[in-house]
Amino acid sequence: MAENAVTPIAPAAPPPAAASARAAPAKPAPALSVAPGPHIASGALTTRRMMLDVILAALPLLAVSVYLFRQYAVFQIAISVIGALAAERFFGWMRRRPNTLGDLSAAVTGLILGLSLPASAPWYVGVIGAFAGIGFGKAVFGGLGQNIFNPAMVGRAFVMIAFPAALGASAYVAPTLGVDAVTQATPLTAFKMMGSVAALKPLFLGMTNGSIGETSALAALIGGAYLCWRGTAAWRIPAGGILALAILAGASDLTGGSPWTFAHHLSSGAFLFGAFFIATDPVSSPLTPKGQWIFGAGFGALVLLIRAFSGYPEGVMFSVLLMNSVAPLINRWTIPTPVGGPAPERK
Repeated sequence: MAENAVTPIAPAAPPPAAASARAAPAKPAPALSVAPGPHIASGALTTRRMMLDVILAALPLLAVSVYLFRQYAVFQIAISVIGALAAERFFGWMRRRPNTLGDLSAAVTGLILGLSLPASAPWYVGVIGAFAGIGFGKAVFGGLGQNIFNPAMVGRAFVMIAFPAALGASAYVAPTLGVDAVTQATPLTAFKMMGSVAALKPLFLGMTNGSIGETSALAALIGGAYLCWRGTAAWRIPAGGILALAILAGASDLTGGSPWTFAHHLSSGAFLFGAFFIATDPVSSPLTPKGQWIFGAGFGALVLLIRAFSGYPEGVMFSVLLMNSVAPLINRWTIPTPVGGPAPERK
């Protein structure tokens, strides 16, 4: 029986290359992302960093607002920020999305909304405006980065229509608050209704009545310069807005059509606050350099036209929302020509 026994044969040793491949885990293939340029980006330019820049840039506006409106400014801003944070979490929970409060975008929305309200607004105006801004201005579009309109201005427009008595011209005159700044009409309303021309120095420094964050042109310029220096705000947008305002208001100055000069338009109301803090929202404004010039010029021109020919003394909110609506078209119209010329058309 020995000759019929089967001798076990040892398996052949694998080739060296196969053995090494089996021993070492396979390296994952590199993740390739194919997208249009530019392809150079900084990892430090995060949403949180940009939002933190906006908060820091708003500190001069906050200081002036607290000086003028005291605890009423603190209350309006706090209730708007809390409302925006609650709305962000609520709509994220409804859509089963992770917690996004850490990127500070909701806090900035509440901050901008609070700064755009009068000191006398009831508490529910800030809360409802925050929920409307986050819900209708951001959540319905899919969240941050996909919204067409500036959420803070959506909320401001909603409460302006829903509560006209709380946000109309009479809401800015509230002697019962015991604050000197709100015992007279805003400069734009006084000029619109009575033809009264305010002095430039109080307009520039901010010693006038108005929305909480719009009174001081100097504070808006300081904060706006910081945003542009940090690269958080596209400088072409406020530059285009100021240039358009200068051309149209300058033409009126030369013809003597109105005693409200370019300097008055620039320093009064929310123009500089809107040009630096609202119109420069990177999500709802154009991406191309040429488009940013067009967007800013349209914003500045609309502000002047609304102030001059409509029944509203101020036009920043409407101008921002109107330009937001055409920002996608501006992006399409101003696509830069690629290096080497446009791609040849297929026949």
